[in-house]
Amino acid sequence: MRRQRATKIIATLGPASSTPEMIETLFLAGADLFRLNFSHGSHAAHEANIQAIRALSQKHSYPIGIIQDLQGPKLRVGTFADGSVLLQNNETFILDLDPTPGDVTRVCLPHEEIFEALAPNQRLLLNDGAIALRVVEKSSSRLVTRVEVGGKLSDRKGVNVPDCLLNLSALTPKDREDLAFGLKMDVDWVALSFVQRAQDVEEARSIIGTRAKIASKIEKPQAIDHLEAIAVASDALLVARGDLGVELPPEDVPPLQKRIIKVSRALGKPVIVATQMLESMVSSPTPTRAEASDVAHAVYDGVDAVMLSAESAAGTYPQEAVTMMNRITEKVERDPLYRHYRTVERVDEHASSSDAITAAARQVTHSIEARAIVTLTLSGSTTLRAAKERPEALILALTPQEKVARQLTLAWGVFPEITKEIEGFPQMVTLTTEVLLKRNFAKRGDSVVITAGGSFMPNTGAKLFASGSTRLLRILTLGEPV
Repeated sequence: MRRQRATKIIATLGPASSTPEMIETLFLAGADLFRLNFSHGSHAAHEANIQAIRALSQKHSYPIGIIQDLQGPKLRVGTFADGSVLLQNNETFILDLDPTPGDVTRVCLPHEEIFEALAPNQRLLLNDGAIALRVVEKSSSRLVTRVEVGGKLSDRKGVNVPDCLLNLSALTPKDREDLAFGLKMDVDWVALSFVQRAQDVEEARSIIGTRAKIASKIEKPQAIDHLEAIAVASDALLVARGDLGVELPPEDVPPLQKRIIKVSRALGKPVIVATQMLESMVSSPTPTRAEASDVAHAVYDGVDAVMLSAESAAGTYPQEAVTMMNRITEKVERDPLYRHYRTVERVDEHASSSDAITAAARQVTHSIEARAIVTLTLSGSTTLRAAKERPEALILALTPQEKVARQLTLAWGVFPEITKEIEGFPQMVTLTTEVLLKRNFAKRGDSVVITAGGSFMPNTGAKLFASGSTRLLRILTLGEPV
C-alpha cells in the first residue's frame, strides 16, 4: 500500500460499514484507521469489526490502527408524564432530584454533581443546545431556572453545563467495562470523552498503562482552560467540534480548533479534527463546497488526521465519503502553499539532543533531496519526532513491535513497517533497502536519511533499536556497497 498523502484518514464504523467487505472497501478508498464508537453497538458487534480489521491487515501486510471511542458521562433529564413539554421564554422551570415524571413546571435531573457545581446566573443547555436555561436559585437538590430560549423538551434529552467544572470522572461504569473489553481486544488508541483536566487523562492512564495510547477529546469548554496540561498528559488530541459547538458560540470553535492544533504540534503529539467534516454526505454522494473547504483548511493547518463520523458509520455513501476525503487531502498536499506553510510554521528551538538530531535529519533530507526518512523505533518516539518536523520526504517507520506500528498509523507522513530486531549496520542497510524498494518508496541510487534510537559502529553487532531517545543520523544511498 502506498498513500499519496501524509495526512491520515479515520473512518468510523457503524451500521452502514460493519461488514468485512465494506471495511476493505473503505481501507482501499483511503481509510488509514478505523474508529469504533462505544456509544453505540454491542461488544459482539465491535469484536466482529476488530477481527475483520485485523484479518484485512494480514491480507494486505499493512498495519491498520483501531481507535476505541468511549462514550463518557451522558447527562440527561428524566421523563415527562406526557412524553414532552413546550417551554416558553421567560417562564420558570425547575430541575430537581424527584424521579416523578415531569410537566411544564419541572423535571427530574438525576445528577447530584450538577446541583453541587452550578451557581446562580449560570446556564444549562438542553437538547443539544436548542433550549437554554439560566439558574435563578439553587439548593442541594433543586435548581430554579428562567427559560431564556424555549422549545420542545422530551424524555431523556441531553444536558450540557458550559459554565462550570463538574466533579465527574471521565470514566463511567459503562466506560470502564467497555475499556476492559477494548484492552482485551488489543485496541491501539482509546479516545477519552468528557476530559476537563489532566487528572482525567491520568485516571485513564492508571487503568490503561502502556496497553494503548490515549487521545483526549477536547469537547468541554473547561478543557480549554487546561489545554496545555491535558496535551502533555495525552498521547494525542481530538478536536470534537460538534460537542464544543453545543457549549460554545459557533464563532468560538474555529479559533479554538487552531489553538488546539498549535498546542499539539508544538508538543509533537498527533492531532485529529473531527465532526461534521462532510456531513451532507450522510445522504448525498457529494459534499458542499463549504465542507470541502473545511476539510482542506484542517489539512492546510498541518493536522495529523481528519475523521469521518456518521458519514461512514450510518450514511448512504460511506465509500464515496472516504474517497472524497482522500481526494481533498491529496489535492491540498500537492499545493505549493501547503509546503510553504509547513516550512514557515517550524519552531527552531529544540528541547533535547534527540529533537536537534531529528531537526538536522529534516534539513539534510531537504538539502540532498532524500526520498525518505527511515526511523528505527522501539517505542515510536523517534518516528513521532520525525513527524513533528513535517519533512518533505515520507517517513518509513521500521519497528519490531506490531502494536507500535499500528499506533503510528495515526502520525502525519508515517508509513509503518513491522520488522525483526536489527543487529548491526549491514543488516540495517539490507533491510532498509528491501523495504523501500518493495513498497516503491525509492529506487536504487536514491538517498535516504536514517534516524534511530540506538547507536552503532559499522560492522559491529550493536542493536539499533532503543527506546525513548534519538541518537543516530545516517545517510544511505540505496544499492551502494556497505
